[in-house]
Amino acid sequence: MNSCRYQERQQERISMFWEKKTKIRKHIIFYGRVQGVGFRYYAVQKANQLGLTGWVKNLYDGSVEMEVEGEEPLIDQLIIFLQNRTYVWIENMDAKSIPLEHDNGFYER
Repeated sequence: MNSCRYQERQQERISMFWEKKTKIRKHIIFYGRVQGVGFRYYAVQKANQLGLTGWVKNLYDGSVEMEVEGEEPLIDQLIIFLQNRTYVWIENMDAKSIPLEHDNGFYER
């Protein structure tokens, strides 16, 4: 085997590994039927199960604010999980990337 080609393949594998493990942090506001339906409880339980960190809290206008940190596919899993909860109806979400904070655990504020 050509050692140059082997090294290129190894580098591709290493790059793919690190791309999958890259952490991000998102600030998300959820609008819709998201208060009084267990949204925060389920968010805390699932986020901790997935190894995500951050927090979630109710806002006075009836929306829910969340900051969540971890691997992007896991954050996506959390959002899908929350969208599929009985009684929860997410009408809209505003999400933006923010700097990492390296929290310990995921909790309700």
